Amino acid sequence: MKKALSIILILFVVLAWRDWRHREITHEPGILVAELPRQVDIEEPGSIQVDDYRLTLRAEFELRARVLSIEHYRWGSEAGLSPVDFALGWGVMSDQAVLDRISISQGGRWYFTRYELPAPVTDRQIITSSSNMHMIPANSWVADKLDQVRKGSVVQFKGFLVDVDSDSGFFWRTSLRRDDTGNGSCEIFYVESLYIEDS
Repeated sequence: MKKALSIILILFVVLAWRDWRHREITHEPGILVAELPRQVDIEEPGSIQVDDYRLTLRAEFELRARVLSIEHYRWGSEAGLSPVDFALGWGVMSDQAVLDRISISQGGRWYFTRYELPAPVTDRQIITSSSNMHMIPANSWVADKLDQVRKGSVVQFKGFLVDVDSDSGFFWRTSLRRDDTGNGSCEIFYVESLYIEDS
C-alpha cells in the first residue's frame, strides 16, 4: 500500500511540474510583435534529406511571433518529421486585448478561431496576422527548444519553408502566403534556430 501511494505521489509531482513548466504566459494589452514575417523565395530550390523525407527549400523564412496555441502530434505518417504545430500571431494577433476575446484551438493539423460578436478585429486581420505552422526541427537542440516553448511566449524563429515528399507517396506542400485559408494554407517550417524571449 505504501509503495502504491509513493508511486501515485511521484506521478502527481511529475504531472504538476510538467503543467507548471508549460503554463501560459499572459501579457499587458498592446501589440507585442509589430514586425511582419520575412520571406525570401528561392528561385532554384535545393533539397535536403531528413530520414525518409526529401525537403525542397522553397523560401528563406524568419519571424518573431507570439505563440497562440501548441499542438503535439505522436501519430500519423508525418509526426516523426513534424512533432508539433504552433499557431503563431503578430500584429493585432499578438495583442492580449484582442486574444482575450478570441477562442483558439488546434487539431488534425488545423488551427481554429472563434469569437462572440461584435468581432474584436476583422476576419481578414485574423487571417493575415496569424498562421498555423508545422514545425520541423533541424536537429535535436531545436527539437528540445521547441518543447520548451509555452503558450503566450514571444519567440524568434529562422529557417526555411519547405515542401515534403517521400518514396512512400506521402507529400506536403507549404503555403508561401500569409493571406490564404483552408487546405494548404499552413506553413511547413524547417526550423534551424529559435530564441525564446520569455520562458
